[in-house]
Amino acid sequence: MISAGDFRNGMTFEEDGKVLQVVEFQHVKPGKGAAFVRTKTKNVITGAVTETSYNPSAKFPQAFIDRREMQYTYSDGDLYYFMDMETYDQIPVNKSDLGDSFKFCKENEMVKVLSYKGKVFGIEVPNFVELEVVETEPGFKGNTATNTLKPAKLETGAEIRVPLFINEGDKIRIDTRTGEYMERL
Repeated sequence: MISAGDFRNGMTFEEDGKVLQVVEFQHVKPGKGAAFVRTKTKNVITGAVTETSYNPSAKFPQAFIDRREMQYTYSDGDLYYFMDMETYDQIPVNKSDLGDSFKFCKENEMVKVLSYKGKVFGIEVPNFVELEVVETEPGFKGNTATNTLKPAKLETGAEIRVPLFINEGDKIRIDTRTGEYMERL
């Protein structure tokens, strides 16, 4: 059990059958009345963010989230399969549980599979990935007056905006948290 007075960013706990993660917290001591803890929490299963105030002495059971390193092996329709490299077990994950950043993940890439009590609710891909540009329009000479971007399709099927000097076949580094181009390799 953890008390609301012990909340820290990233801590996970259970409340009313929901698994919540502390995004922000603030201890407030008003001039009149009792102190309280103002928190912004995120439901780790649904992704909903809420702001709530708690009594610092309120106690909650701590929730332990399992982050397991696995290899993305292949997809079959709406199911994506991940292999545990220690036991060689394959786990199917529904497309709706993958998240937006998964579009930058190639087959055979290592990812972190997030689960709570055996139920997979998310995938963490590496913060930076290197992918090849498979389709983009050619840049025109002299069209560089400002930081102009053009659309490009990557080998995973994801589409991002890249600078004009990027051509088909170039390898680029992408920040998966924002989905933005970082540099050409």
